[in-house]
Amino acid sequence: MSLEFLITSFIIVVSPGTGVLYTLATGLSRGARASVAAAFGCTIGIVPHIAAAIGGLAAILHASALAFQSFKYIGVAYLLYLAWSALREKGSLNVEKQVEERSTVRAIVTAILINILNPKLSIFFLAFLPQFVSAQEAHPLSHMLLLSGIFMAMTFVVFVGYGLFAASVRDRIIARPRVLTWMRRTFAGAFVALGAKLAFADR
Repeated sequence: MSLEFLITSFIIVVSPGTGVLYTLATGLSRGARASVAAAFGCTIGIVPHIAAAIGGLAAILHASALAFQSFKYIGVAYLLYLAWSALREKGSLNVEKQVEERSTVRAIVTAILINILNPKLSIFFLAFLPQFVSAQEAHPLSHMLLLSGIFMAMTFVVFVGYGLFAASVRDRIIARPRVLTWMRRTFAGAFVALGAKLAFADR
């Protein structure tokens, strides 16, 4: 494992994206426990893309315009749904003073869906992982799985950090309804922007 892989992975993980946005939103709206659940869900949502990249499904998405576009627009629709939920002051961005067990499960499921419904992740891993596997590697599959595990662990740790930070300022948000309103609108706008970015993404 190279230092270059660790640095590149860290930069990718900390960069703001849909998973980071959702984890922050969950921390602000539901607290620390739910934010950790969201971080866990986002991490688990990476698994299918890694499996797809290693198994070659990403190549199919890359080659088939119909498969890629279909998968992509399902993801776009889901991001727009999250934006609509935020504007309605319901769902993932509704600040709850008491977090139920069902809320934690919902945070995990939503986070998993957010990452699964992004076909760019499969293609990203198809292009990213092989760069750090030597042609002389005796067991390339094992090495790719190791790198994938490290990437996922890094994702979980960083996302938990984002979520706990958001949860730490949660009480201040709850105490200021006007700030809460603008926060919801900001997150809704961000989900729409990410959906638009995904909609116009090429293979």
